[in-house]
Amino acid sequence: MKHAYAILTSFLFIITAHAQYYLRGEIRDEKNNLLSNARILLHSTGYIYSSGSSGSFGIMTTRYIDSITVSLDGYQSLSIKLEAGRFHSLVLKTLFTSANLQKNRLLSFTRNLKPSERRNWTVGTETYNSLVENDFVQADKYPETGFAINTDKASYSNVRRFLNMNTTVPPDAVRTEELLNYFDFKYIPPPDDSVFGFNSYVSECPWNKTNQLLTLQISARKLDPEKIPPSNLVFLIDVSGSMDMPNRLPLLKSAFTLLVNNLRDKDTISIVVYGSTVGVWLQPTSGKEKEKIRKSIEELYPGGATPGSSGIRTAYGLAKSQFIKGGNNRVILATDGDFNVGQTSDDELEKLITLHQQSGIYLTCLGVGMGNYKDSKLEVLAKKGNGNFAYLDNEREAEKVLVKELTQTLYSVADNAFLNIDFNADLVKQYRLIGFDNKWKALVDSVSELDGGEVGSGHSVIALFEIDPVFAMGQPVTVRANLAKINVRYRLPNDTLQRNTSYRCPYNLTSFASLPPDYRFASSVAMFAALLKDSKYAQKYSWNEVMKLATESENMQDAVQQEFITIIEKAKKIYGKMRKRKKAA
Repeated sequence: MKHAYAILTSFLFIITAHAQYYLRGEIRDEKNNLLSNARILLHSTGYIYSSGSSGSFGIMTTRYIDSITVSLDGYQSLSIKLEAGRFHSLVLKTLFTSANLQKNRLLSFTRNLKPSERRNWTVGTETYNSLVENDFVQADKYPETGFAINTDKASYSNVRRFLNMNTTVPPDAVRTEELLNYFDFKYIPPPDDSVFGFNSYVSECPWNKTNQLLTLQISARKLDPEKIPPSNLVFLIDVSGSMDMPNRLPLLKSAFTLLVNNLRDKDTISIVVYGSTVGVWLQPTSGKEKEKIRKSIEELYPGGATPGSSGIRTAYGLAKSQFIKGGNNRVILATDGDFNVGQTSDDELEKLITLHQQSGIYLTCLGVGMGNYKDSKLEVLAKKGNGNFAYLDNEREAEKVLVKELTQTLYSVADNAFLNIDFNADLVKQYRLIGFDNKWKALVDSVSELDGGEVGSGHSVIALFEIDPVFAMGQPVTVRANLAKINVRYRLPNDTLQRNTSYRCPYNLTSFASLPPDYRFASSVAMFAALLKDSKYAQKYSWNEVMKLATESENMQDAVQQEFITIIEKAKKIYGKMRKRKKAA
């Protein structure tokens, strides 16, 4: 009898231990608005969940009563016990303190490493975020570093604009990762069961023969064109007086007209303008009515001040009213960034966008103009708006961004994507991440957070690390292990679950001359960027060496790579004259 009782007790304990309960509810703000993508920590397991696009959540647990902590940028965190079987309506209180609303975001991060001093750069009335170039890091002390994966490309076309004007480029306008993003390197499809695919090589470093170069390619899955969800697009167009120049509003009108040609019947387009007035210029319209949309774009005219913050509020309100569950909901802001009415500072605009960050609506920023172009504002808005950022310096660039690369620009396959790399100190003494330089303000802010990126369909990016190796090229390697472990953290669009995918970088040394041409070409782009930035790591080579490497590895069928050769030549002439003047002085 005792034996039977023990078996029954054990059986009941097993059933209880494996019982499944369901915690259900919704998250709202004090004005009763539903809050999407709030972070939910389940205390019993340590797992993290998110509220869906509708603000609701459903979490499986083994406990009838369990506790959670809910957090969201701009709101006070809430810790509470929940009872299964009941529907819970949770309210988050708005947090107005700027320290919480405007946490600075890092593009790359090395654990426990402190920033060094640096100077600030300015150029006329154009504004750029002051950047701190990544230095070498000791692998035994700081083996882990990481960076946000994104599809931003604005820096390249902006650099091209300066060089085409026969002038030098502001160092802080040069973001190396965006120059590398600009090129369409040979796409390597990910495995069928993964969003990301990886490929890597370790070779000699072309600018420092005693070091090695890790070239890492990350490719995102391509969406099936037949399965691309419907889009709810709101064109937010700056029609203020400062846009009354050929390379501003007329260029944007041409750009949006090109985009209209690619609309489908199931897509919805709206237009909001801000200038002498702020309002809805075109009510939500089916992509089928292309002529009506084109006519509305053509009738845009410039005038008045620049109340950008009011335009942003109106555009997000309209996008929210037309929200497509499971669709591509996006505001496309097109401006020179020169806001002069309402909330105008970078911090104020960052705070404004943060309040809309969890709405499930992406923000794409298209910058135009020169002289008063505010790169810093648009970069902040795009990153805080979970979106991307491009600069249009001519109509060809508009066609590239909004027609040829439409799916990369407007259709996301991963959100909040961040790559972490853990180096093997048995093989690496020091390493240096090239590009992904942080804003000075973010580095010195003790509450800065890592900033994941939005990754567009079919995007392929190359990341470079300069390595001070334990074993030199040609020296027998006695350690049989991988050079580094890679982990990519991301979420699928319209999904609340954080996902991970991993890759191990093999330590197979390859001569630089044997690398695939695209990888050698990527090295020339990094060297080009370092010369423009006057980097201390560019002291050992010249423009001629950059030109030689680019011409030897270029794809003769790739017009963008061909153009890059001409840009190097222009930079060589401009910066060559500067060096001659310095010597003469």
